Order: sequence, then C-alpha cells, then structure tokens
Amino acid sequence: MVRIDLRHKNIFLDTAPLIYFIEGNSLYQDKLNQVFSSNDKGDFVFITSSITLLEVLVKPLKEGQTKLVEKYINILTNARGIEIFDITKALAIKAAELRAKYNLRTPDSKQLATAIEYHADYFLTNDIRLKSVVEINSIVLSEL
Repeated sequence: MVRIDLRHKNIFLDTAPLIYFIEGNSLYQDKLNQVFSSNDKGDFVFITSSITLLEVLVKPLKEGQTKLVEKYINILTNARGIEIFDITKALAIKAAELRAKYNLRTPDSKQLATAIEYHADYFLTNDIRLKSVVEINSIVLSEL
C-alpha cells in the first residue's frame, strides 16, 4: 500500500525507480507496480529529464539488449503519463548551484534542477542522500 498520496501531483521520476520497475526488483516491485499503475490511470503525471533517458540506456546498450533499449525509449518518449524535459542553459545554471550547495554529482544536480524548475511536488528516487536537498521533497522507495 502506497503511504504517500501522489494523486493530482507532478512526480519527478529519477532513474533508479524506472530501472527497478522495468527490469524487476523484488524488494520494491509491488510498490512500483502500484505507482506505475496509478500513473497509467492518470492519477498523476511523471516528469523526468533527458538524463534519465541517457542513464537507463547505458547498460542495455553495452549488453546489446536492443529490445530493452527500445522499451525504455518507447516508455520515456511515448507514454501518456510521462513528460520528458531537456536540459537547458537555465537548468544547467540551477544544477551548478545545487551541485555547489550540496556537493552533488552532476547527473543528480541536473535531475533535481529539472524537478525544481518544472514544479515537481515530489522527487521519486532511491538515493537517500538526495533527501538533504531542501528545495524539493524527495521520496525514497522505502517510504512508499
């Protein structure tokens, strides 16, 4: 049972939850099935950045998993309940500010900057370190 009410919210989808959902992660699979089912029904919108697309494709490309590559591209570019945003100059500046303030890795700072800029209500991740960023409410999968 999802403990945080995501209905009518904009939820930033970080890379790890998407990988766990698509490729299977027994620890979180039931929770993720509920979250993605709720998104499919239109209860809320996922937003994400082109960084997510980049990150989810690396391993399948290395391993020659063309069907998985196609699945990720299809989901992130065609799914009705997912909006994907490119990194702009303004986002790069915001990401640099976040990286400087919180000592984040560059991809994390870009993800967070996108979430903040596009007014995500929550940042869905599995990286507990990102909860230190006060500009947005982060949810780790164990909180679902």
